[in-house]
Amino acid sequence: MNNTDPADLKPGLSSGPQPEAPDIIDLHTDDEEHVALGDDYALTAGFVEKVVDAADDGDGMRLRGLLEDLHPADVADLMGFLTAEHRGVVVQWLPPELLAETLPEMDDGIREEVLERVPSGVLAEALQELDSDDAAAVVEDLEDDQREEVLAAMPETDRAAIESSLGYDEDTAGRLMQREVMAAPQFWTVGDTIDHVRSDGEDLPELFFDIYVVDPFNHPIGSVAISRLLRSKRETPLSDLMEPVNEIAVDVDQEEVAYIFEKYHLISAPVVDAAGRLVGQLTVDDVVNIIQEENREDFMRLAGVADEDRSSSVGEIVRSRVPWLGINLFTAILGAAVIAVFEGTIAEIVALAVLMPIVSAIGGNAGTQALTVTVRALATRELNSSNALRTFWRELTVGLLNGLILSPLVGIAAGLWFQDWRLGAVISAAMILNMLVAAIVGVVTPLTLSKLKFDPAVSSSVFVTATTDFFGFLIFLGLATLILL
Repeated sequence: MNNTDPADLKPGLSSGPQPEAPDIIDLHTDDEEHVALGDDYALTAGFVEKVVDAADDGDGMRLRGLLEDLHPADVADLMGFLTAEHRGVVVQWLPPELLAETLPEMDDGIREEVLERVPSGVLAEALQELDSDDAAAVVEDLEDDQREEVLAAMPETDRAAIESSLGYDEDTAGRLMQREVMAAPQFWTVGDTIDHVRSDGEDLPELFFDIYVVDPFNHPIGSVAISRLLRSKRETPLSDLMEPVNEIAVDVDQEEVAYIFEKYHLISAPVVDAAGRLVGQLTVDDVVNIIQEENREDFMRLAGVADEDRSSSVGEIVRSRVPWLGINLFTAILGAAVIAVFEGTIAEIVALAVLMPIVSAIGGNAGTQALTVTVRALATRELNSSNALRTFWRELTVGLLNGLILSPLVGIAAGLWFQDWRLGAVISAAMILNMLVAAIVGVVTPLTLSKLKFDPAVSSSVFVTATTDFFGFLIFLGLATLILL
């Protein structure tokens, strides 16, 4: 146990003065720095255990020594490995500056839990260290009462910037943008711009890549990269250096923002209001987060799973998964109904019961392949009405060729196994036809949902699986009834 008197120690969240840590408790040695992260840049189990042990002992100064040199992203990752009880201890010993930089990096569920433990005054002080976009993302997760307290404790300028950001719809450029921006009038020179950056640096973004050139109405008319600015002579007008700019409206959806950045290889882009006035900027680090979030969301939806993270409770996970499992149960009943129709055929030829799963399983996998490719093409704008028919015929041809390659193998195996070459021919034909069905529904389903303005990643997989099962059983058992009986 730690023998230090708790009265002599003050956690990082205390509003009082912080004690200066004596040299004897500087525990973040080179050895601990080495074991904190593995070769894959993930936190090691040994380091997490050290943090847990320090939290169990209530050894705040050891916690501070372990965490003070970690990157905020690693601290946020650490929070995901800890229990709620241990997180409550750790967060009390995070210095306000490290706390501020860590909050935007946390999973949403964990951040909401941590925010409940942070005093409003301390949180208001910490948020002033962040850019407006990150501060708004944190304030968004606060309960109404705590949000009012935090905003009331912040300076007028910071409060206005956050409230303005929260006024835009969620997942739009206006909500995601950073309001701090470096803008310069078109008549400035390189020297004027550099002098302004040096003299008014505190009012500028902490990190920026482009200078936006604006007209008298604050409309962006071009941009100058910092690298080009610094290579130019002081007397050069910005208008001679500026390049065309890709404006993004405040109401553009974040998925569209990610597409624009990816297509035009942007590092940053200005955000404009309805009147075309410059109101903020988006940077590539924001877009990386958007891309990861959208990919994760699509991946989870294809599996019929809602947005879950490490902080999700058992009850939340069950509530998100049961509806999809219920839909799958209904589609399975449809497949069972088809089998029931051919109950007499199966009773006479028992081998059909053995071979049925092969037809449906191969068809389901083929449909999933076509579906995944199509959904991905829609998401990356590689597929639209101009090439939809070509994509359809391509997948249909692929399905046919795959069926022609695999069906003889299954047919020969079935014929040898059950000593009935007619049975082998039936399963071969059924596989080919079901592969064609899989290709059709794998392409048509997401295209139709997209046309109807629905997210094709949400329900496509359930429909494709149900269709290939239904038609797989129907085709196989129908052919068997016609040919074998």
